[in-house]
Amino acid sequence: MIPGDQASIVGGAIDYVKELEQLLQSLEAKKRTLLLQQQDHQKPTTHNDGYADSPPFAQFFAYPQYVWRHVARDYPFPESRPAVADIEVSLIETHASVRILSSKRPSQLLRIVAGLHTLRLTVLHLNVTAFDSMVLFSISVKVEEGCSLTTVDDIAAAVHHIISLIDAEMASIGQ
Repeated sequence: MIPGDQASIVGGAIDYVKELEQLLQSLEAKKRTLLLQQQDHQKPTTHNDGYADSPPFAQFFAYPQYVWRHVARDYPFPESRPAVADIEVSLIETHASVRILSSKRPSQLLRIVAGLHTLRLTVLHLNVTAFDSMVLFSISVKVEEGCSLTTVDDIAAAVHHIISLIDAEMASIGQ
């Protein structure tokens, strides 16, 4: 690529947006920690925004395909299914954005990336934000040629299966 050409400019903009997303996730986790610490030191008060009552990272899941922690407040998620993680996938041509909120597990990131690779989904970018016993993964993947996953529901189901296997394995060894 030539500096200043359209591809370089778009690539730089995409990288900048990814950095902003990671910063926002980190700041949201810190804000939540501070709010919870303040609540512990004060008498319980009512928050007008209900922020402390909402699950962490709730604002990052607009239309999740699988729902674990989020309770629909403003609108129901009729197409969402009960799950071991909140999973939301958006797809534009051969590029997918995958968000996963789940309990922290040992070697979870490695297993997720290996599982995606097995499904012929190449990880292009990955953000990890942890909060207490939970972790939020924001993953950009490319759907490779020969991949049988062609819809957001297919990808979400495959990711849910990967997380379910990790969860079941951890439960069987008592973690």
